[in-house]
Amino acid sequence: MNGKARRALVAIGSNLPDMAAGLETPRAVCLAALEALEMEPDIRIVARSRLFESAPVPLSDQPWYANGAVLVETTLSPAHLLARLHAVEARFGRVRQIRNEARVLDLDLLAYEDALNDRPEAPPLLPHPRLRERAFVLRPLLDIARGWRHPGDTRDISAMLAALPPEQAINPIR
Repeated sequence: MNGKARRALVAIGSNLPDMAAGLETPRAVCLAALEALEMEPDIRIVARSRLFESAPVPLSDQPWYANGAVLVETTLSPAHLLARLHAVEARFGRVRQIRNEARVLDLDLLAYEDALNDRPEAPPLLPHPRLRERAFVLRPLLDIARGWRHPGDTRDISAMLAALPPEQAINPIR
């Protein structure tokens, strides 16, 4: 990597297989996505969480998700990193049509250093606007960034998890 490396947190999720690629489960899709991210120039995975199984949010009859998170180092700006994540999603067949729909792959930029951006006219929004509301994001983050604090309210991951309603089911995938 050329230039000064910055750290970013990225969520990984899937609740559909990618049969065309021979990935028969959402877990297999997430593992393949991790391999794809490792091949990206200017992105280096520093730490990765376990994978978890979680119910869809909002609750629906969709299949359950496989979710995880990675800590990366990158020389890309937040906007360029997000564009690269979307390009990886597209290679896995992701087409964005309906919010909260079932998907083969979802890669979300959760945080970039201590950047705080809540201006929709200058994306990406950082940290991710719904990060604090979702166990499927926070629980994997606890594996890789236990001491990280949300720059907008200074709570750490454990405090954000403790504030969530108990109905957000999440379990480690064995």
